[in-house]
Amino acid sequence: MEKARNQRLKLLYLRKILLEQTDEDHPITVARMIAELEKAGIHAQRKSIYADLADLRRFGMDIVSRRSRTMEYFAANRTFELPELKLLADAVACSKFLTEKKSGQLIAKISGLASGPQAAALRRQVFVCGRVKTQNEKIYYNVDTIHQAIAQGRAVSFRYFAYCVDWDAPQHWTKRYRRGGETHVAFPYTLAWTNENYYMTAYYEKYGGISNFRVDKMEDVTVLDEAAGPRPGSVRFDPAVYSKEAFGMFSGRVERMTLRFDDSLIGVVLDRFGGEIEIRRAAGGGFLVTVDAIAGPTLLGWLFGFGEKAKIVAPKGLAEQFCSLARESLAQYGENGKGEDQ
Repeated sequence: MEKARNQRLKLLYLRKILLEQTDEDHPITVARMIAELEKAGIHAQRKSIYADLADLRRFGMDIVSRRSRTMEYFAANRTFELPELKLLADAVACSKFLTEKKSGQLIAKISGLASGPQAAALRRQVFVCGRVKTQNEKIYYNVDTIHQAIAQGRAVSFRYFAYCVDWDAPQHWTKRYRRGGETHVAFPYTLAWTNENYYMTAYYEKYGGISNFRVDKMEDVTVLDEAAGPRPGSVRFDPAVYSKEAFGMFSGRVERMTLRFDDSLIGVVLDRFGGEIEIRRAAGGGFLVTVDAIAGPTLLGWLFGFGEKAKIVAPKGLAEQFCSLARESLAQYGENGKGEDQ
């Protein structure tokens, strides 16, 4: 009875063997297929294997045959090509918002989409250990819960924490909850992967506007019964527009500003604001752009990094804020620019 049951599974086992053990560089013979089926307790004749291969092809499986000393077969045209799997695995390995443990688990699953030999090569080429990773093991489930809330049009509750210096702690830093550990309630619009971190962009009633929360700093995330409908004072949210306006996911007031850049920064500006922006020639050299962006420390720091190659032309208040930030930074180093001794 058991033998008969196994025989009925022969076609499935044969498909499994081809997907897991073969690729263009690792074809197998019919004799090898028969031997592998025997390991699963399935007896097969050469003639029946040919019939099974024909059935699998009719089903839509791309099985390529080629002759060397004998006829060999391999599974081709998989859902993902090896370069695509490498790209996905590298993205997982580089993602700071995933823990080292979760990254390893996901890469193992991605590897399972390749043949055995390809999977081994993929795991050897992707490095996770030693990379900067989040410490929050629950982020994977946080993302799933937030997606549920967005799909259902519901609010979420959560606790939010930050890392603080604590000289009494073994590592000299500790985790402290915002608002004394009280629960936050927000109405999520979208999830965004920015600056190597995952953020929840949401309407936050406490501030009466849009705020961003790093998902790896959220705990006890729960979908509430409260619907995430229009909120008092909220604006129509467009994720594409918001991603262009936000700098480092810093929340604040959007301002229209005119910026002047050196010609050498055209690539940086297009990367930041997109290719749809209008570029104008500036008097004295360089080019001007007028954009809507959130005027905050992240934007000012971004501009500061370009030195004399970037300048705020308007509004005047933002230019004054930039000058104040520069003076405060310079003041740390004293008049001689050497700063204080450590």
